[in-house]
Amino acid sequence: MAGTVPRKLRVEVLARIEGEAGLDIAVKRDGRVEAHLAVFEPPRLFEGFLRGRDFREAPDLTARICGICPVAYQTSACQAMERACGVTVGGAVRDLRRLLYFGEWIESHALHVHLLHGPDFLGYESGIHMAADHPEPVVRGLRLKKVGNDLMTLLGGREIHPVGMRVGGFWRAPRLEAMRAMREPLLRAIDDAVAAARWTGTLDIPEFERDYLFLALRHDDEYAIVDGRLATNNGFDADVDAFERHVVEVHAQHSNALQSTFDGQAFLTGPLARFALSRELLSPRAKEAARELGLNGPCMNPFRSIHVRAVETIHAAEEALAIVERFEPIERAYVDVEPREGSGCGASEAPRGLLYHRYRIDAGGSILEARIVPPTAQNQKSMEEDLVRWVGAHPELDDERLGWTCEQAIRNHDPCISCATHFLRVRVNRE
Repeated sequence: MAGTVPRKLRVEVLARIEGEAGLDIAVKRDGRVEAHLAVFEPPRLFEGFLRGRDFREAPDLTARICGICPVAYQTSACQAMERACGVTVGGAVRDLRRLLYFGEWIESHALHVHLLHGPDFLGYESGIHMAADHPEPVVRGLRLKKVGNDLMTLLGGREIHPVGMRVGGFWRAPRLEAMRAMREPLLRAIDDAVAAARWTGTLDIPEFERDYLFLALRHDDEYAIVDGRLATNNGFDADVDAFERHVVEVHAQHSNALQSTFDGQAFLTGPLARFALSRELLSPRAKEAARELGLNGPCMNPFRSIHVRAVETIHAAEEALAIVERFEPIERAYVDVEPREGSGCGASEAPRGLLYHRYRIDAGGSILEARIVPPTAQNQKSMEEDLVRWVGAHPELDDERLGWTCEQAIRNHDPCISCATHFLRVRVNRE
């Protein structure tokens, strides 16, 4: 709009995200807004050094990409290799994969809801500061996170970078006694997750909606997590092997992370997309919590992602409990997978969204080519569009408040740029 006061805002290092990134926003005299999410973390080069490695190494190597969602990397890698080798994993072994994945969802969502995103809505710069005045949600979040970590340890051998998964299943099956020991903690976790959802309902959520294109996995019988078909909210439905025909990555000069489009359009993956496409398959108490929060259909307000993550935490705890209660001892927790020349792709739903892997291997199982597309790369363009819309709609905010809400808008999507922790320094320049 004519007469707009030009301004530039820079957040040099975004706080409370996984990884290192900054933010630059410019408001032009004609009212146009430019927003750049500047990912300056150096390239990880995983796709390069995977070449020549044995196909069995991919799950453990790619798990090192992130300390928050290593199970997502392991699962997508295993599926891709199994598909390349013509193997399908089902039954009890698939149940164990879902259980391990639910552990990751619980610990990741609990961390984000209570310690990374929650403080934004109450005006605290960190979960530590929030704990001084609001200890109960912080303690509850840590209790939930521990249950998620315990599931990771049970099936993965340790809570950070678990090593229990292998191509074809798991190195060993859990003991019956150890599975039964998770029943009581999961019952308490369901109650904590319900309380967390109700707590998020007390938060002051900004009014803001966009007409998103959502992309997520969809499964006929489950709220998709370990596998499924690609689906969007405009009717697209296809096998996972269609991913690269529609999702195109491009390099933005201001970022070391690639940005993605779906058929030329920015899109969003993650909790809002999953809820829009599969909410009818949530567990009973998760559905009830969604109704209490007023989530009666697709949610287009990204600030309400904290509501959806809380609902998904209930679902994860309920589904994990169901798997624990029906578990019966098994002798082998894997199927044999023999390498053969070919390629295969796999996708699963990391806490932050769809994670895609594709590999090409030779007859001996050596990796010839690797392709990994993490959810944050898919969401990055849409996050920048969020900022453009938000800043354009709120010219009345001073620089300090605008910087705060823009950071919050980024944290709506829980970006996983790497597995580091960070500090915050904000600098504002006026023309």
